[in-house]
Amino acid sequence: MQTEVVNADQSDAGGLVLRPLAQFERGDPWRLTTLHDRPDYLLIWITKGQGLAHVSGLRRGIGAHTALLIPPQTLFSLDLLRGAGALVLTLPADLAEALSMPHRPQVLRLRDVQAQTELTHRLEAIQREAASPAPHTGDALRAHGALLSVSLRRFLAAQDQPPRPSGALRLAEAYASLVTCHYASAMGVADYAQMLGVTTPHLSRSCKEASGLTAADILTARELYAARDLIERSDMSLKQIAETLNFGSAAYFSRFIVKHTGKSPSSLRKSVRKAKRPQPA
Repeated sequence: MQTEVVNADQSDAGGLVLRPLAQFERGDPWRLTTLHDRPDYLLIWITKGQGLAHVSGLRRGIGAHTALLIPPQTLFSLDLLRGAGALVLTLPADLAEALSMPHRPQVLRLRDVQAQTELTHRLEAIQREAASPAPHTGDALRAHGALLSVSLRRFLAAQDQPPRPSGALRLAEAYASLVTCHYASAMGVADYAQMLGVTTPHLSRSCKEASGLTAADILTARELYAARDLIERSDMSLKQIAETLNFGSAAYFSRFIVKHTGKSPSSLRKSVRKAKRPQPA
């Protein structure tokens, strides 16, 4: 399957965008390896290689022919080994709902060759249509998206009924959901534990059991993603970013960034802007 970037005019693309993983992360691997959530719906189709995924409080090893279904506001990260490959389909939240895309996060391993071929075919059809100069591209893409949704729901229905999730996993999932809503507040892990009606040590043990990360690790990762995103993509002052994310002070914010990236906020911003600056001919 070809994996070139789709160059269609996205104003008539029906909201579906299919890209290779490298184009999706825009040359910044941390955008996938750091826990975060997004406002849109993602289908990540692993085409080769192996890696590790965290999806809504659960850690899973993944390999080729695995589809990650990531609904909006789902806390997740993806760390693939060198040489691995994937395609990423992005759908606006309202379109995903209209197409009846599976509404719960899923790590879907397709072992059947026919199922693998079907999913690949669905994505190829979207890719061809997005690159087509024919009129009514948006309508055609939405139709292909509807067929993709049917395939995914059939794959899920054909799977064995999963065992009831453990108490630790249910708690980790509930915590992950709260983090997506409140990571920019001044709340700490103890506050989340109180909201969930458990002790702080119990919450942290449950998160560690389900995801390999403590509750503090999860919250820190989401805060870090938000901070780096604003540093590198916005024109907000560093003081404004610290205030927006409730870090208390610009000095504390700076120490936080240095601790977790090895660079100061200003250095991160300068390096990104330098990389984007047009090079002289």
